[in-house]
Amino acid sequence: MAQDLGKEFGEVGAPFSRTHPFYFGFIAALGALAALTLTRALASASQVFVLILVSLFIAMGLNPAIEFLRGRGLSRPLAVIVMLFSVLSFVTLFSILIIPPIISQTNQLVTSAPDLINQLRSNATFAHLNDQYGFLDTLEKNTRLWIEDDKFVLTAFGGLVGVGKFVLNGTFATLTILILTLYFMASLPQITKIAYRIAPASRRERIAKISDAIIARIGTFVGSQILVAFLAALFIGIFSAILSLPYAVSLGMFVFVCALIPLIGHFIGAGVVTLVAFSQSPTKGLIILIAYILYQQIENYIIVPRIMKRNLAIPGLVTIIAALVGTSLLGLVGALLAVPIAAAVLLIIDEVVLPRAETK
Repeated sequence: MAQDLGKEFGEVGAPFSRTHPFYFGFIAALGALAALTLTRALASASQVFVLILVSLFIAMGLNPAIEFLRGRGLSRPLAVIVMLFSVLSFVTLFSILIIPPIISQTNQLVTSAPDLINQLRSNATFAHLNDQYGFLDTLEKNTRLWIEDDKFVLTAFGGLVGVGKFVLNGTFATLTILILTLYFMASLPQITKIAYRIAPASRRERIAKISDAIIARIGTFVGSQILVAFLAALFIGIFSAILSLPYAVSLGMFVFVCALIPLIGHFIGAGVVTLVAFSQSPTKGLIILIAYILYQQIENYIIVPRIMKRNLAIPGLVTIIAALVGTSLLGLVGALLAVPIAAAVLLIIDEVVLPRAETK
């Protein structure tokens, strides 16, 4: 019966040759199209992946503190709530102490900018440079336009639409990171447990131990970064008090938060602190700018390598190279993840690669 049906619709042809040029071209074109579609899809969702990576990194960094609270008798959900409450309390305190002084000092700087420019004109060096390049004349002209039109903020952010996009994007990213971090902190043991089950049973225990050590190193990195930020905040706070700058404590706290941001954190901190100092006098502004730059060099090449070598067992040269490579590849996220990834790679080399090399 089946043979009759087959003959009713004609004889079955020979299988299509896989060596035929048309077959190869069709499969190659289909694969290229699929790869292009996947690449564009990943590029479109790159911002989401960045938020997920940052949230997971923060959750791993806060995990040692959560484990510390668990060791004091708290359950993990309660420890996560305590940690979240601590972070929100710090953010609230930061907003109360920092935002009003920044707004006040910015307004004072903008309104006193013409007087500061006139003081710079009285300096022989600046006066000579102005005669050659006219930069003080241009700066004074633009400053007066900003003050008269009240468009300083709009100009800085690219107009009214730019301000709106900046605020919305920043708010969305902050809320997304906060919510994802909360979920990752609460379910990190379950996530790692599921991930470890993918590994073969014969190697699962060793992979779990190495992965737990990597997570611990990420937590150590976050703690080290907090220590580095604290030292920067202490330096700026004391130096601001010596120069009799207003809001010395607030400036130190602001630098502490900025120092936690890789790549651009110190630029933001130095800019705000210098503006506050310039609002008092050009001399104080130049002094604290030079002091901040010198301290940043000491931090980059002395403090950070030593702390990372002690806490993460990473040579100082590897720390610097990892930060440079991470920054060039992924920018801000690369700078954030470079050092802990380097620590994880060194751990894998010590525990997996080198023992195999010794046995061969």
